[in-house]
Parts: sequence; structure tokens; C-alpha cells
Amino acid sequence: MIAIITEKLAWNANIKLAVHSDFYHTYDYHLLSKKENETPILIKYSDENSCVLLPLLIRDIENTDYRDATSVYGYAGLLYLSEISNFNKEKFKKELNQYFLEQKIVSVFSRLHPYLNHQEEILDNIGCVSNPGDIVCIDLNEPLDIQRQYYSSRLKTHINKADRMCTIIKGETEEHLKAFIEIYYENMRRVRASEAYFFSKAYFDKLMASTDFETELSLALCSKTQEIIAGALFMKTDNIVQYHLSGTKKDFLDYNAIKLIIDKMRIKCTNDGYEYLNLGGGRSNKQDSLFDFKASFSDTYKPFKLWKYIADEKVYKELVKQHNKVAKNADFEVDEEFFPSYRKPRFHFLILE
Repeated sequence: MIAIITEKLAWNANIKLAVHSDFYHTYDYHLLSKKENETPILIKYSDENSCVLLPLLIRDIENTDYRDATSVYGYAGLLYLSEISNFNKEKFKKELNQYFLEQKIVSVFSRLHPYLNHQEEILDNIGCVSNPGDIVCIDLNEPLDIQRQYYSSRLKTHINKADRMCTIIKGETEEHLKAFIEIYYENMRRVRASEAYFFSKAYFDKLMASTDFETELSLALCSKTQEIIAGALFMKTDNIVQYHLSGTKKDFLDYNAIKLIIDKMRIKCTNDGYEYLNLGGGRSNKQDSLFDFKASFSDTYKPFKLWKYIADEKVYKELVKQHNKVAKNADFEVDEEFFPSYRKPRFHFLILE
């Protein structure tokens, strides 16, 4: 049986029934992450033996009567509430697909959670699961001194230097959050991040205010002047801590304050009994300089996986055909790896004469 949950109390009550979950699954995070044309839903599938939860954002497909589904920024995926040995995959697939067709949902995309079990087993033969890259995590189950042994020698040098020049504090006031937001925006402009990463001030306010999860703001002060020079947001839920967003002032990049912030949070979270500090991956899931920065903390990697499912093949092909027709007539170039294909970004050709 498929049930659709859209109310906060019922949503979070079901999430809490899972053995493990993360802030990415919560109602509040879906509400503050959704765009204007997106609707958060929690699909609950249950039978006599099993229960599966699938949080999604439903959005209209422009100029059509159809819709599709995607996941929030981060790692969502499926939650399984009972023993996998009794799970009827064929029955789940049939009922899930029937719901998608009834709701005119053409395709579904979700970023699976790297730390939760059974997702691929449940999704077996329902679309495809790909692994575009890895994410880096610090295993907090190990003793603190063993954790630090995995640090690169260069990282240890940078942290020691930062510890002499910076003081790490917990951000607790409106002024602290305002300072962090300004630093974060400056950082995003410097790295030429896409518009999607320029979250509104309301986004940060709601993160800090949510009771669905704990958000901790960690700030670095210049010890000499007490100026706030860097900061990071860490999300704490269940046994996992997520390194969410961060930034450093341009004039203080050589202080390596973010490295010290992460190191101090690692120690704090280990002492508080958390099991994993997830640092994430690189830009666009690639092993680039951002990935290398994170990998300097740990050699423990977990695969980052994407689920892509076409619920209505006929309509999907027609939408792709229409999209490519428009693209061709307008002299557009299309990204072949994008899913769903009918939402592929279009880029004008640059013709040099």
C-alpha cells in the first residue's frame, strides 16, 4: 500500500521509526530546500512484512501536464523500517510505478545516502543506480589519535599553524550568523559557484531554528584581532555529523582556519559519541581539488550513488524529443550526462569568425 505524507508531525514520526536517518530526510529540511515550484512528499510503502520511506520533491514539467521528482541537496534516498529478508521487491516496484503513473510523474532522481543500508537492494530492477564518485568520511569510532594518523603531513602542519593564529568558537548569536553568511557569500563569489549555492538568508535562519535536527555553527576568530575570518555549518542527526557549508575570508586564506574548524569538530563529535563525520566529495562528484582537500583528513571513502528511474518511457521519450528539437532549432548544445534528459541545460554555441 502506498500512502503520501505531507504533514510535519506524521512525516517526522515515520522517519524516526527507521534504524538510522539523517537531517536530509526531515520535513524541515525538505521545506526549506524546496524551490518555489516544488512540493515535498514522503512516500510510505507498507505491506504485511515491510515498510519503506522515500522523500521526494515533486515539480511540474514546464508547458506540459506532467511532473517529475527529485531529491533535496545532499543525500536522501530510501529508509527501510524492517528486515530486508522479507521484502517483496516486485510488489514494491509495481505499486510505486502505479503511483507515479497515476500522478503523471514521468521520472525520478534521488541521491542515495552513503551511510544507510539496503537502498540498492530495494531499488534492484527499478531504474538504475550509478556511482559517479566517492565521498570522504572520518570514522569517529576510532580513537582520536588514530583518526589523526590518517591526516596528511601537510594538513597537520596547517592545523598546527592555524591553532596558533586562530580561536574556534561556537556561533550562537544573530551577529555570528550574519557574519558567517557574508563570509559564505564572499566565498561562493570567489569560486564562481552557481546561483543554486547562494542560499537565502531565510535558509540559514531556518537551519539554525529547526527542531528536526541540530545545526552547529563553528567560527574561527583571528586571535590577534578577534575578527571572524571563517566558519562552517555542521548538521547533527542520529549518529552522523554532516559538514554542510563553509567559507573563509579572502584575506585570511593562508590561515587555513577551515581545517582547524573541522579538526576541532572531529574531536568534539567523537567525545559526544557520534560515529561519522561526513566531509562529502568534490565538485560535481569529481576527484578535484575540493575532494583532495577533504581526502587529506581521511582515507575512508564511501561510494556516492545516484538513482535514476523512468516511470513512463513513452512520455519520457516524447519530452526528450521535444527538448532536443527546440535545442536543435535554436543551435543549442546539450549535456548528455544530465538526468532527466528533457531538463538538460542548453548552451549557445560560440561561433568565431
